[in-house]
Amino acid sequence: MTTRTVADPPRLHRDRFTLTLYGGFVMWGWLLYSFNPSVPLLARELGVSNAQAGLHGTAMAVGAILAAAVTPRVVRRLGRRAAVVGAGAVLAVGTALLTTGTALGVTLGGVVVIALGGNVMISAAQAALADHHGPAASAAVTEANGVGSGIGLVGPLAVGACVAAGWGWRPAVAVTAVLAVGTAVLVRRLPGDGALGRGLRAADPGTHVPAAVPAVRASRWFLVTIVAAIAVENATTYWATDLVRERTGAGAGIATATTAGLVAGMTLIRFVVGPLSLRVSPARLLAAAFGVAVAGWAVLWTATSAPVALAGLFLAGLGYGAHYPLGISLLLGASGGRTDAAQARATVAGGLAIGIAPFVLGALADVVGSHTAFVVVPVVAVAGGVAALAGARAWQRERPAVPVPA
Repeated sequence: MTTRTVADPPRLHRDRFTLTLYGGFVMWGWLLYSFNPSVPLLARELGVSNAQAGLHGTAMAVGAILAAAVTPRVVRRLGRRAAVVGAGAVLAVGTALLTTGTALGVTLGGVVVIALGGNVMISAAQAALADHHGPAASAAVTEANGVGSGIGLVGPLAVGACVAAGWGWRPAVAVTAVLAVGTAVLVRRLPGDGALGRGLRAADPGTHVPAAVPAVRASRWFLVTIVAAIAVENATTYWATDLVRERTGAGAGIATATTAGLVAGMTLIRFVVGPLSLRVSPARLLAAAFGVAVAGWAVLWTATSAPVALAGLFLAGLGYGAHYPLGISLLLGASGGRTDAAQARATVAGGLAIGIAPFVLGALADVVGSHTAFVVVPVVAVAGGVAALAGARAWQRERPAVPVPA
């Protein structure tokens, strides 16, 4: 028999609870990486401008903000399990609206409903994973996002295949409803107490973290990293297809499929950085990841052929993939056990980033072209890297007795 000491690194235990909650991330990864690259195709189909199509990002933001208001109330009243199950039904309705809509107002409404259900599901699942795994939360959350982006890797390929077959983007995106309902059914079979209960932190003497007091300034900086992470990811997934078409002359199917390079990089790095974050400062890893994202952007921005653009997107993905999981893990770790409240703030901030970044980049692209508009991406990435380092310094000042959370 061995006894765990304070010096022992935490370990991630992939039990049934954990693997079942990964289903929500699978659903969300599929939705994001199948629909986002389809936005330029939707714009052409509906005959609207890039700025108007970018309003789907704004619709995502509206749904996210609604979810941030609803989720804590649902969790306190009914528990996290009920929140995830109910969100599955909402997602199915939203997906039906989006994939059957033939007018901009209908597709925007569908995205609002999808974002509401999706953010409720992810928020409840993410907080549950963090509470369930304690010091190993960063590994669990990062791996969950890695599984989601891994399945999402098929999304752009599915869209490209459907477009090439003459079916359009809708059948690929419709798979979201199946994944959402399947996740809800599986989560319904889990116990509704503990980490899936009403947001009370599970007591585990073996994983007790001392000085569970919020690190307020650090939390603010880590919130900035989440905004930057979501902004660069969504701006890229929404408009990289247009950039590749503009710079390389690739067809719609090929240009859309290149987004799979971004998702492949994101998936790979998430399975690497999760375990690594248990041994290396997550804040430093996050800052380095923003640097990698800038390097990938540079390759993509200068590419004049589809293979080089694909390589740039893959390199950017190696940075992007670490951004959100590490940022949200740091934010939840700085919350002093108030994970649902911290998650709600992250959802609002992320929703605003989703609403603003794709719209701004789309509007700029209408005026100056996709190539010039994409210059905003590295600017936001640099800001995210600076915020990660500032958050680490603030953490050390506010909670000197506790290491920056793993």
